[in-house]
Amino acid sequence: MSIDVKALTFDTGGTILNWHSGISDALATAGVRHGMARDWATLTNDYRRRSLQRMVNAGGDSPATFNIDDVHRDVLDEIIAEQGLGAFDESDREAIWRRWHTLQAWPDFPPVLARLRERYIVASFTILTVSLIVDTARRNDLSWDAVISCEMIGTYKIRPEAYRTAARWLALEPSEICMVACHNFDLAAAADVGFKTAFVRRPDEWGAAGPPDPEPSPTHDIIADDFPDMARQLDIQI
Repeated sequence: MSIDVKALTFDTGGTILNWHSGISDALATAGVRHGMARDWATLTNDYRRRSLQRMVNAGGDSPATFNIDDVHRDVLDEIIAEQGLGAFDESDREAIWRRWHTLQAWPDFPPVLARLRERYIVASFTILTVSLIVDTARRNDLSWDAVISCEMIGTYKIRPEAYRTAARWLALEPSEICMVACHNFDLAAAADVGFKTAFVRRPDEWGAAGPPDPEPSPTHDIIADDFPDMARQLDIQI
């Protein structure tokens, strides 16, 4: 099977990058330094959940006044205060915050990316900052054709204008693009403006707790267990 599109746009924070392992490890490392024990995996998920909610629920606030890097730092300080982790000093906080910029990619993605680029335009389309995407691309040897950060657009997913702008910047109709993500809400919003959609399962995205919406909607054009499976469904040999 194949779908008739010219570009693939990728959610990046959870679909491409393993944030849970990276951030829980950074929190645990700071905890060991100060002889403090907590449920770091649960705190990591709370950290991620709050940060996403802060971005999605920004309402009329202008993204020019903040970005996800700012939110990550603010939410981290809140969690540290609430959890009695005041011993975490500025160097600890900086190391935890900076870990977002050094996350590892899920291992199934980099080798498939190279093959996808032979047929499609491939772009990171994300609420993450440009600098974060650049840093993680260099760390993981990811060769994006384009980085489209909502920070650049001035409107954040899942608002329709974010998807329309991404299509316009790629000089394509929405129907000529497939949005790739492990989250139904992102794909549903993309489909509403005419994108094709591909759901790639990430059962470990939230660690042992599991993802909040693990079951893909049957309306997606592609439902894949991983990126090699998605490539096969696109008639690309891996």
